Amino acid sequence: MGRVATVLVAALLAAGAVAADNTPPEGFTALFNGKDLTGWGTRDGKPATEQQAAQWRVEDGIIKYTGKDGDLWTTKAYKDFVLMVEWKMDKPADSGIYVRGTPKCQANIWPNELGSGEVYGYRTDKNMPEEVRKAATPSKKADKPLGEWNAFVITVKGERMTVELNKEKVIDNLEMVKCPAEGPIALQNHGQPLDFRNIYIKELKD
Repeated sequence: MGRVATVLVAALLAAGAVAADNTPPEGFTALFNGKDLTGWGTRDGKPATEQQAAQWRVEDGIIKYTGKDGDLWTTKAYKDFVLMVEWKMDKPADSGIYVRGTPKCQANIWPNELGSGEVYGYRTDKNMPEEVRKAATPSKKADKPLGEWNAFVITVKGERMTVELNKEKVIDNLEMVKCPAEGPIALQNHGQPLDFRNIYIKELKD
């Protein structure tokens, strides 16, 4: 980056026009501090183990998942919230964001023709009403090409879930039948490398 460009970016940051990575927007809290796995760990709320830290490595403000070991969970449980998270895959991969402590309520991440954001646990459940399965299917494929960052905004309130991907609404007010009322959030392990950054949350009041 040239000197003029560097000065311009610095000026924009100083003016608040451009947010630095892992710096939450107003009203949000950073779930990832860009330095380590503080606030993340095991499903039962314990801090990240040495093995997790080795497999979910933090480098240059990014959680770089190696494709090994299990899911990475927040140590805190959440009920109603707006969650922002950016993710990137350099090669075809399969992952997702679990909400309220269960893979049933998951915004999927994958290069499938349906597109990311799909709530797999409801779309594929033949015991669910047709309208629920349909609502769990993305209305469009809004994924960016491999190697580019994607941005989720996931809103969970009551029994409803909405997912925006790259500013496109792909899941609209899905009814999360029998989803727990509260639970931790997870980055899913599915055996392929993936990157995450800029993970922010805003808890919603009743």
